[in-house]
Amino acid sequence: MMKTVAITGGIGSGKTEVCKFLATRGIPVYDSDSAAKRLYDADDTLLDAIEEAFGCGIRLPSGRADREKLASIVFPSPEKLAILEDIIHPAVLQDFRRWKAMNETVFGNEGPSAVFFGKSPFVVIESAIILNKPAFLRETDRVLLVDAPLALRLERASSRDGKDKETVIRRMARQCFDLSKVDAVIHNAGSLADLRSEIENVFRRLHFNNS
Repeated sequence: MMKTVAITGGIGSGKTEVCKFLATRGIPVYDSDSAAKRLYDADDTLLDAIEEAFGCGIRLPSGRADREKLASIVFPSPEKLAILEDIIHPAVLQDFRRWKAMNETVFGNEGPSAVFFGKSPFVVIESAIILNKPAFLRETDRVLLVDAPLALRLERASSRDGKDKETVIRRMARQCFDLSKVDAVIHNAGSLADLRSEIENVFRRLHFNNS
């Protein structure tokens, strides 16, 4: 079975840039946030469950989820957010398992290669919250944290999202990372070339369990 590497990190750390680089090498990357958005739009059963939990009116005229309205309902309330996560996360986990199985049919018989940094093929899952989600964490073999100095993360995030720094700081304050669950750190404090060199070094040093 192919191994799974989780890429996580705080706002502005650069985890998406790391995953983009891995994808350009041909490594399969699963973006859990994009997958959730896709499922909101494509899975009527999922939307039915959300409507049952939060009432009607969370669909746009197109039939897709009104994610902005849903966010306005759940994010001010940890209890409601937990209810939504109990609905969407199992769907994302099932979708990830299907996606990984598909990639195993493509790469399952291949041996170590330069594409995978000299290792046997593996898949990557990008998720900002995976360290706090045991069901997802159990799917992984290694967890890599992308990190950068706080001031740099703040500048990146505020420029990217067009938000004032106070808003970004409040969002950052809601994130926490248990470093005891992290196998290696990818430092992203320099140029894009520096980051790619760091990724190469970290992945070449990465060891997987034989089981």
